[in-house]
Amino acid sequence: MALTVFNTLGNRKEAFVPVVPGQVRVYLCGVTVYDLCHIGHARANVAFDIIVRYLRYRKLSVTFVRNFTDIDDKIIQRANRENTDYLTISNRYIEAFYEDFDRLGLVRPDVEPRATEHIPEIIDLVGQLIDAGKAYAVNGDVYYSVRGFAEYGKLSGKNTEDLLSGARVEVDDRKKDPLDFALWKASKSGEPAWESPWGPGRPGWHIECSAMSMRHLGETFDIHGGGKDLVFPHHENEIAQSEGATGKPFAKYWIHNGFVNIDKEKMSKSLGNFFTLRDVLLTVHPEALRFFFASSHYRSPIDYSDRSLAEAKAGLTRLYEAKRKSEACAAAKIKASSVPDGDEFAALRDAKGRFGEAMDDDFNTAAALGHLFDAVRALNRLAPDDPAGEPEKAGQVLAGYAILDPLFEVLGLLRSSAREYFQAKDYVHRSEGPPIKMEPGADVEFRKGPIPPEEIERRIEERKAARARKDFAEADRIRKELEALGVLLEDSKAGTTWKYKS
Repeated sequence: MALTVFNTLGNRKEAFVPVVPGQVRVYLCGVTVYDLCHIGHARANVAFDIIVRYLRYRKLSVTFVRNFTDIDDKIIQRANRENTDYLTISNRYIEAFYEDFDRLGLVRPDVEPRATEHIPEIIDLVGQLIDAGKAYAVNGDVYYSVRGFAEYGKLSGKNTEDLLSGARVEVDDRKKDPLDFALWKASKSGEPAWESPWGPGRPGWHIECSAMSMRHLGETFDIHGGGKDLVFPHHENEIAQSEGATGKPFAKYWIHNGFVNIDKEKMSKSLGNFFTLRDVLLTVHPEALRFFFASSHYRSPIDYSDRSLAEAKAGLTRLYEAKRKSEACAAAKIKASSVPDGDEFAALRDAKGRFGEAMDDDFNTAAALGHLFDAVRALNRLAPDDPAGEPEKAGQVLAGYAILDPLFEVLGLLRSSAREYFQAKDYVHRSEGPPIKMEPGADVEFRKGPIPPEEIERRIEERKAARARKDFAEADRIRKELEALGVLLEDSKAGTTWKYKS
């Protein structure tokens, strides 16, 4: 099956045909680094992380670029409040971005440009637009003339007359038209500034992405992505200024992810339902959050709630149970063989093809996960209680898991060993006490369960010794004591494993 994607430009599914055969150039609009990222940012970044992983899984050569906006009104305002400079603020939150998203297992982009590192390219692009009659300078500011671009609105479906009559347009008497937007902003006293032909100033938001994407991916590239909130005006303006300068198509495919709602309401600081990614990861396993995002199609709105997170955790645990069975077979030094014939194992034998069909349909992770669960059910039918005593079944389990492992990797799931996963109780818990104010790089004390793993292992060894000397009363006492402390033991012929109670 050929890969199809939903292209916001045209509002339809299209066959995906790269500009250069075998190569895919992707630009994702990154964050403005003035604060910690929230779960909406996480949804966008996980969605495109999976897209990039899948394109590479299909053996396409991907160049992935994601920018940082490191100069902006909000960054300057925060720097003024803290009596510091913009660079301190932007560097702090870029570091925080990496801390948070590395925990989510995001693939690092090939290039991560910062706006302030591309001032010459931005100035050059603004100059091209002025020379082409698409932009004009007024008292140190430079504006793009929207009516000079006949196709303005082709991405969002908006037209200039509707925008003028119904939209909230910033009033500025210096503009020739209320719809015109800033490409270059004259600096105010005390603000950071760079020299330009129009006087000291700094770039507007929209021009940054045009300059950075074309610098690293060329004047026409394959995929431009971001959240649906960026369709208008940001991405619409990017098209206007980029194509106004080059006369060429800017991006071939525009891909946008849906919003995150909180208990069926839009996330908003004013509603008090605003969650930073850092706060969420205090109590939610990073892979459970990835599972939650992958369980819905990237274009659909997704409802963030305790119930949906619990469902995600339960689903992830089922997958890790399959990994645990595979690891037990591998520990028995069994060699992988092959998945047996028969309809009951077809979902496992055909998992790669079924997964690919789902992902080829506009990166449908929800359907792909459904096929993985069908395959896991088939795998569980093969799993022996004693791998060493049933080597044939153990070899079949290992063969089946070898089919699934690269598919889990596409979704960024099952990155830990099963042992590590089951020894983490709700991932992390804050110590008792008042809420902790998180700052990037802050040292925070966590408890990973009622008693530490090394203490649990010590008591398991004591129980093992008690059973060896046939002191079953003592062995049972240790088991009950651990259970009272929130630790469950599971005995099998392969040995004793443990996990914290949910």
